[in-house]
Amino acid sequence: MSQQVSTSMSRLLNGLGLDGEEHRICDFTIADQNSVAESQGITPTTPSNFKPVLGSNVTYVVACVIINEANEVLMMQEAKESCAGKWYLPAGRMETGESIVQAVAREVLEETGLECTPTTLLVVETAGGMWYRFVMTARVVGGELKTPAKADKESLQAKWVADLREITLRSNDIIHLIEKAQAYHQNKNSNLWHGHILPASTPHVKDLLRLIVVIKKRTTNKLHVLLSEKTALHYPTCEINPGKSVHSTLRRFMVEMFGADVGQHRPLGLLNLEHDPAADGCCLTLLVAFRAPLEEVPLIGKCVWQELHTDIENRLLSIITTKNSSIELHVVR
Repeated sequence: MSQQVSTSMSRLLNGLGLDGEEHRICDFTIADQNSVAESQGITPTTPSNFKPVLGSNVTYVVACVIINEANEVLMMQEAKESCAGKWYLPAGRMETGESIVQAVAREVLEETGLECTPTTLLVVETAGGMWYRFVMTARVVGGELKTPAKADKESLQAKWVADLREITLRSNDIIHLIEKAQAYHQNKNSNLWHGHILPASTPHVKDLLRLIVVIKKRTTNKLHVLLSEKTALHYPTCEINPGKSVHSTLRRFMVEMFGADVGQHRPLGLLNLEHDPAADGCCLTLLVAFRAPLEEVPLIGKCVWQELHTDIENRLLSIITTKNSSIELHVVR
């Protein structure tokens, strides 16, 4: 199993998707979550058979931050009546049958007139478990910048902006994304940031949270990863509850595996994102690190700790100790 773990972990660390049925096993479904809630006297609000349907009960939004060599950001001027004349990043809702990369390229072309090739995910934002914004950066490969003469229902115009104070933003929620992209643009060739990570084309019928939970064993000083023993050995995976924040879903899942007194741990960022337009679900692979040593963290779920090979251990330790070496997961609420 150790080699299998190394192989699958290498794929995740390279931003690739996992295949094989064992990687789609869900340890903590919404039905399971509802049963726990009912046992605590809480009436669940999400149907146990919930299934994400794009445009109906789940919303996927894309946004793209493109920085040029002058450190200017590509912005578009809104045409919608509710915010006409204000400025924003090229962004919009994904359409049925689109991949995340296709949606990004379409939105940039429609709203700015420029053709682009998305290069990496920067941030995944969530609000509840029903709204996701996938933020990418890209490079321009063609097209012509939209002028006011080409205004349409998508946008009034587009331009490169050096100073955001010169324009009126539709919302300040994009300032952090722009600053993140500028920092990435300046440091992308260093070892301080993650490499190019694109969404992996792996279909999921549910919205899932896959956990890479790591901990050090005091006696050996070796890093271990948590594996679930349900059906087949795999990384612990739970269904994202659309009625809760992702942080709430994470907390409930950790309690399920470690008990109410689960030791101090922290989510560090995403290793990969899996989505394919063949289905409306997605899977977020989240790296979580314990502060306490393995010997002090009891397991109550059907899980085991697996020691990692040195090369995988070193790569994970680098991510744990380097701030921007994973994709940011921003939980809005």
